[in-house]
Amino acid sequence: MKREIIRIDEELCNGCGLCIPACPEGALQIIDGKARLVSDLMCDGLGACIGECPQGAIEIEEREAEPYNEKAVIKEIVKFGQNTVVAHLKHLLDHNEMRYFEEAMEYLDQHASQLNFNLELALDKVYEKSMSGGCATGGCPGSRSFDFNIDLEEVENAGKDEIPVMIPPMELKSELRQWPVQMHLINPVAPYFRNAEVVLAADCVAFSVGNFHQKYLRGKSLAIACPKLDQGKEVYVEKLRTMIDEAQISSLNVLVMEVPCCNGLVHIAQLAREASERKVPIKKTVIGIKGDVILESYI
Repeated sequence: MKREIIRIDEELCNGCGLCIPACPEGALQIIDGKARLVSDLMCDGLGACIGECPQGAIEIEEREAEPYNEKAVIKEIVKFGQNTVVAHLKHLLDHNEMRYFEEAMEYLDQHASQLNFNLELALDKVYEKSMSGGCATGGCPGSRSFDFNIDLEEVENAGKDEIPVMIPPMELKSELRQWPVQMHLINPVAPYFRNAEVVLAADCVAFSVGNFHQKYLRGKSLAIACPKLDQGKEVYVEKLRTMIDEAQISSLNVLVMEVPCCNGLVHIAQLAREASERKVPIKKTVIGIKGDVILESYI
């Protein structure tokens, strides 16, 4: 099926960037001094950007665009080089389009020798930390990935000399290594999940366990979810599968409360492992409502 979508005349475009804020979907970016349509997926073809272009470089054209084919899109995008590919992949991650991201990665892996850039270096740019508070790539700042790179030695030494004795010993530094942590927001192939020990905790666990950070979180990567209230939990299964197969996590510790509904999180983890090619150890930890450990076992 054909649909309308924008086309940018590179010869006319002078890279002024006036079209960028006019695109509500965040489908346009300035790459290498030219406006680029980063992803067909996000372009609605309504042409809100056209009136903002002083050079008349943007127009609507009709072309085949259904069904959406990520491999066909990435095949065209690689022609523009590394920077455009990086922007496209980040664009997919920012909009949580993990299925399309995986399809793009499959194509890039298969054609790595034919690319005019180093794929590994490009992926480093895709995964690198972004400490910007804005939405330059179209994503919400609350879902932007941060790797805190906590200095564990500094945490261990904190309080030995310089902290007065009247400060409570529980007033310790956070052991959180990354942001975001909510399952709907995390990127399962982010660098801090690679080969990591992962804690998957029900939302209430950290509020029940007084020393949650020190006992369970130190040196681990974290994801949190509520198996009773969260919507779209099938997405959680796919994200955990991606962590297992793509990020190649080394282990998964599922921490749940003793209430019956919380066991759904364990079931999600089991479904993810069944769907994955790799098999990783999954530990089930059940916490009482007063913070005591009721059960610890591998499943």
